[in-house]
Amino acid sequence: MKVLNPTSSLGKNYTVAEKLLLLMSGKPKVSDCQSTEEDWNLDNALSTLSKVFPDFLNLINSKRILDFGCGTGYQSVALVKNGAKYVLGVDMNQKCLEKARELAASFGLGRQIEFMDKVENNFSGSFDIAISQNSMEHFNDPVKILDEIKSAMKKGGIIFITFGPLWFSPYGSHMQFFTAMPWVNIIFDEKTVMAVRSRFRNDSATKYEEVEGGLNKMTVSKFERLIANSGMKIKYIKHDCVRNIGFLGKLPVIRELFINQISCMLTV
Repeated sequence: MKVLNPTSSLGKNYTVAEKLLLLMSGKPKVSDCQSTEEDWNLDNALSTLSKVFPDFLNLINSKRILDFGCGTGYQSVALVKNGAKYVLGVDMNQKCLEKARELAASFGLGRQIEFMDKVENNFSGSFDIAISQNSMEHFNDPVKILDEIKSAMKKGGIIFITFGPLWFSPYGSHMQFFTAMPWVNIIFDEKTVMAVRSRFRNDSATKYEEVEGGLNKMTVSKFERLIANSGMKIKYIKHDCVRNIGFLGKLPVIRELFINQISCMLTV
């Protein structure tokens, strides 16, 4: 994606709010999302999962795993190299899938790893474990996605979900690539944010769901309803708050502003 230079003077058609936000903006980073492809390697691909889920590496040993939202495949390859029996990586981005296949092939893992853009019906009830890392806030239909993951699981299977930032957390809009201002999506309306974003991106996005990766405005309460309606049981859940101030995550309503990441383990 081309990164634009926003240094030209603002035209008369810009609103006061747009001018104000642009003044609070800096030099853009490469991606709308905080993590970029360059951040991933085989040494760190499982670091977050190992940190937030107790005994994660032991649980994946000899298991068939669905890696939903696999990206360029580092996590899928790392799973196999750390003992997984078989991994199906799923991602809707075809360019990512091409890179993932190349990565797996470079390690000679073509038989233990497959990459697809959806879970085919023949995989129903096939997996011991499913993983969704840093994807839940991007799915345009998270209810459908969770149902798809659930259908692919064996009875008693485990689903690991970890993602953030949440929509109302300081950087839930994923716009920190051009502005360090927290809660920009609360302080400014969508039209203003997207107008200023267009000074840094030429992808013609005018809504949050149209940006790179898409944003579904996933809040804490929205995710809790999603899980409650899924029919699955919560075996473990953790809310990480801004600056690790845990009590903020226990305050009704206010918690939406400070819970930055949710990690949970579900059983089918």
